[in-house]
Amino acid sequence: MSTCTSRSEASPRLDEQDRQLVLATQAGLPLVPDPWSALGEQLGLDADDVLMRFQRMQENGVIRRVAAVPDHYQLGYRFNGMTVWDVRDDAISDMGQRVGELPFVSHCYRRPRHLPYWSYNLFAMVHGTSRDEVEAKAGQIRELLGDTSAGDTVLYSSAILKKTGLRLRKEKATS
Repeated sequence: MSTCTSRSEASPRLDEQDRQLVLATQAGLPLVPDPWSALGEQLGLDADDVLMRFQRMQENGVIRRVAAVPDHYQLGYRFNGMTVWDVRDDAISDMGQRVGELPFVSHCYRRPRHLPYWSYNLFAMVHGTSRDEVEAKAGQIRELLGDTSAGDTVLYSSAILKKTGLRLRKEKATS
């Protein structure tokens, strides 16, 4: 599991307990049935307080989400395609929601176009055990979008990038 950071113009300050929580989870949440209690035990906090602190950090924009980050390569999904779509502006909110709800889409988001060079405004990541599987999934998205999309392509990963969550430096003790 990892936490994803979010940058904001007015960065909220972390108190010492929030900092300790982030430091304790930099390598991931404890892989136990109740990670909030395990973190609370480790840091002398109540499980509800741990969860409330993560929720507050999310609300304040310090973190975007707490989520599982599977190694899809280890799971056999070695083909990764970022499908990109040129969806009509009046349809993108609805269609983006529908594409994002597809069970094989790991993440979906809207991005601005950069005309005349880049007309795509909807991105949806799909993984597969073969290129054909990724193409078939892109075909399902294409069918769903129908005439709301004026074009699309699939951008395939050429390298594995290391994913990490929020990282803090440990402060040196002052005497």
